Amino acid sequence: METNFYNIFDSHAHYDDKWYDEDREEILNQMPDKGVCGIVNNAVDLETAKICIEFAEKYEYMYAAVGFHPECLKNVPNDYLEQLEKLTKHKKVVAIGETGLDYHWETPKPLQHKIFEEQLQLANSLEMPIVVHDREAHADTFELLRKYRPKALVHCFSGSVELMREAVKLGLYISLGGVVTFKNARHSVEVATEIPLDRLLLETDAPYMSPVPFRGKRNDSTKIVYTAQKIAELRGLGVQELLDITAENAKQFYNI
Repeated sequence: METNFYNIFDSHAHYDDKWYDEDREEILNQMPDKGVCGIVNNAVDLETAKICIEFAEKYEYMYAAVGFHPECLKNVPNDYLEQLEKLTKHKKVVAIGETGLDYHWETPKPLQHKIFEEQLQLANSLEMPIVVHDREAHADTFELLRKYRPKALVHCFSGSVELMREAVKLGLYISLGGVVTFKNARHSVEVATEIPLDRLLLETDAPYMSPVPFRGKRNDSTKIVYTAQKIAELRGLGVQELLDITAENAKQFYNI
């Protein structure tokens, strides 16, 4: 799809991933010319948090979220909350994240709960948004979101329309990515069709979750256009109109 679209805001990506090691700079240098106005790169631990901040310093359109992913809890230092809080003082750190619960993997659930809950508390104490990972853990994730009522983005949302409605009632935002273009993505399509437009963000989760026709290949922020095209079609909107709305939502969510 050759496009002249602009105002593409990728609310969730991982450009520190090794999949970009060979051509990262080339890809990121081209983003503004390809219509990308913003990318929030999400950390998974302290090491990646520092890299995300380095990228945000180098590229004007990039921002960082700092936190511990539920798959990355083996060697969490005792003072990790203090270290995260220190990193949030950087002017281009816009959220705590990526954090949450993931029951697909074998990380002990009590440890996941503890670290997620502590990061929720940190986000609230700093009055910062938080980016939430919820994989096969809807009930427990939403129990904690109801308890703490953070300003939160549930990224790569995989729940039902009913769960989306509850998220909206809690004041949460939801981001959708390439999954909405997959043939078997009934839940994502239903959510995309019904979610209030002022609560919707777009994401890649790059380098993962590439939309059709790139499924299985490396993703990048320019491919959001394919996700936007699908959702715009479902909503009876123009693609650029949807990109404008979701870019504004991302800026509001992240206080950019």
